[in-house]
Amino acid sequence: MPSDDALIIDDDDRYSRMRLIAWWDQEKLHSAKVLVVGIGALGNEVAKNLALMGVGHVFGIDLDCVEDSNLTRSVLFREADNGQPKVHAAAKALYDMNRDTTFYPTHGNVMTDVGLGLIRDMDVIIGCLDNREARLWVNRMSWKVGTPWVDGGIQEINGVAKVFVPPDGACYECAMTENDYRLMSLRYSCPLLKREDILEGKVPTAPTIASIIAGLQTQEALKLIHGMKVEDGGAMVFNGIANNFYKTNYQHNPDCLSHHTYGEALKTGLSASDPLEKLFGFAEEKLQSKNVSLNLDRDLVQTIDCVQCNSSEPVYLPTYSVNANRIKCEICGTDRKPNLTHLINSDSGLLSKRIDEVGIPAYDVVCFQTDDKEVFLELDGDRDSLYEKRYRP
Repeated sequence: MPSDDALIIDDDDRYSRMRLIAWWDQEKLHSAKVLVVGIGALGNEVAKNLALMGVGHVFGIDLDCVEDSNLTRSVLFREADNGQPKVHAAAKALYDMNRDTTFYPTHGNVMTDVGLGLIRDMDVIIGCLDNREARLWVNRMSWKVGTPWVDGGIQEINGVAKVFVPPDGACYECAMTENDYRLMSLRYSCPLLKREDILEGKVPTAPTIASIIAGLQTQEALKLIHGMKVEDGGAMVFNGIANNFYKTNYQHNPDCLSHHTYGEALKTGLSASDPLEKLFGFAEEKLQSKNVSLNLDRDLVQTIDCVQCNSSEPVYLPTYSVNANRIKCEICGTDRKPNLTHLINSDSGLLSKRIDEVGIPAYDVVCFQTDDKEVFLELDGDRDSLYEKRYRP
């Protein structure tokens, strides 16, 4: 029998009603770290739910700015926010909602601007994305460092929520079909550079389905934070027209490309602004070799070359950051060819560049290899500066 004290409601404690839940641990929530990827309609609802529950550290990333069309589906945005980055508008609203929650906004792209160190720090990632490419990227990052993630998708008044917990069970890529890969490839031109965003289109949604799916996502994240059992490797599908709800499980693919888990990362004390040569020196010492290779997670466009004009434009950006409209040569109109690399060796001329100039973000974890050994190195010198970027009015 519970004691009488357990039934007392302290109205001075904003979390008193939730503390009445037998397994609820407010202190665990207060210390939790959650990354919300995408601060659109779904991301608004997820971030709002996390703040209401008093989750202590909520990181948000989004590359878009607030538009009029967002105002009908996004609880955290106001008309005065038009033109502002979504993460900054959301940060202000969340600060007003609950100052127990610290929000860390990043106006950027999860595929280029988030390091694996931050992904590893999270208790859970909640994906509120609108394209397969970014979902696949989040999935692969989560598997590399063993962080669970909860995916969500909505269209019209239908939606789906999926839970993935590495390293066991099925992942997002396990469930991808040939058609998924085909549709994803349409976002890229022949040289693998990103097409204009106009091809992405707009997904029609109502605010009601955003609330429903975000509620499921946040509830699954709540269970993960509390160490409760979840049904991972599957989907919860809601049909708002027929009010049908069903669950499905994905089959684990032992050959899935996403199932690559990194080993323990060694701290280097380095930051992404340090010379790449320093990082190589650290790797060579640990691997006891002067001939090591850095495997880049993001293919690097070094130059775009025009054979016709015998000219070359230096780029040094990940392929995800380079639009295909840069292919056309401004001099002769010929389609130029991007010079890509995913491997940097000890004798490369790129060692004179900074680490971030070869597409490696702050607080990342990188993999160096020799013929028979590998080592994982962490850019931990960036960690404190990232955590200092919390929202302050």
